[in-house]
Amino acid sequence: MEHDADGQTVPLLPVHPDPCNKEAIEVNGRPYDEWEGRYLTPPECVKVNDILAACKDPVAWGALTKLATSSGGFLDDEDESQVELDVNRSFVYYPKNESEEQLDRRKQDLSAVITQVLREKPDLCYFQGFHDIVQVFLLVLGARHTAEAIAHLSLLRVRDFMLPTMNPSLAHLRLIPSILYAVDPKLCQHLSQTQPFFALAATLTLYAHDIQEYGDISRLFDFLLAHGAVVSVYFFAVIVLSRREELFEIPDDEPEMLHSVLSKLPKPLDLEALISRTMKLITDHPPQKLPFRAWSRISCFSVLKTTDGPIRRQTLQDGHELLVHQMLQMRRDELRQRALSTLWKHRRTAGSVGVAVFVGVVSFWLRRLGWHWLPIMGLKRTAEYLGLLRVR
Repeated sequence: MEHDADGQTVPLLPVHPDPCNKEAIEVNGRPYDEWEGRYLTPPECVKVNDILAACKDPVAWGALTKLATSSGGFLDDEDESQVELDVNRSFVYYPKNESEEQLDRRKQDLSAVITQVLREKPDLCYFQGFHDIVQVFLLVLGARHTAEAIAHLSLLRVRDFMLPTMNPSLAHLRLIPSILYAVDPKLCQHLSQTQPFFALAATLTLYAHDIQEYGDISRLFDFLLAHGAVVSVYFFAVIVLSRREELFEIPDDEPEMLHSVLSKLPKPLDLEALISRTMKLITDHPPQKLPFRAWSRISCFSVLKTTDGPIRRQTLQDGHELLVHQMLQMRRDELRQRALSTLWKHRRTAGSVGVAVFVGVVSFWLRRLGWHWLPIMGLKRTAEYLGLLRVR
């Protein structure tokens, strides 16, 4: 233990070697960070060495200021820590027949792409499962072109899933009961005790979390990304409809069992048949005509609506503007909900104040118009009840 200038005890921090210099701990020849429990990327190695060099130079405050201001600052944020945990669990099902070294390289590329996008777009929030989407792009496009594609995807296609709250994501799921009711009211009623959260993992990751064959997920991505974001929700509804007989075998008073079954996609998936049925379902029951005014409850800034058109013409600037508008709307909704909660919490007091205001208004108008207007205004019984008018 050490003491500071005021005599206070200061615990000693554990001393770790520089993870990027010659004395660094290395695993398989690559720099390894004991703090984070992961390999460092080459840009991180450069930055760590720059920070350490600046710390050793007593007049290098300008360099430290520049490093602290640069993307990522001195420390990784919470999102980036979660990214590394998820990246370590990636590339499990595909690609096959690759060496550990090749897979490790792919994981480094995956981490670099996600981190770059999050640092360049700090208003976006990482969600678990985002890495499932990015790894498909990485395999299809390669490391060189993936970052730009993911930047567009994040702002223009999966923006609802990268906001500070889950509410925009849950809005996608709330369309499912309306779609089911439009096609099969009996099945919709059977599932009415089960919230549509069973579709969250699949729709959030564009099904990349659940589909284990590379050929299948790349085929499905072709379909999903060629249409508006709402097609992903319709696709899940088609899967539910295809399991009608199986679901009716489970009692409707066992929502936990229904949720468990619905949260796992059936295997194998007949993708071509499901895609064909999805397109027919959208044609027969477009989102604008869904029952219960479901579509009207969707924010005009949601990707469900902003991708319902020529998305190719949308730019990253368009995505930024939509993100700002969507976050402002969320903030207004949050404040309104908070105000309503406060009002409900103090409803008795508010009710008393409301009655007092009502009595004051009635008294004012009665003085101006005279008591003979009471029968016409329909307020005679009310006035008698409140004691404003004596009954003779």
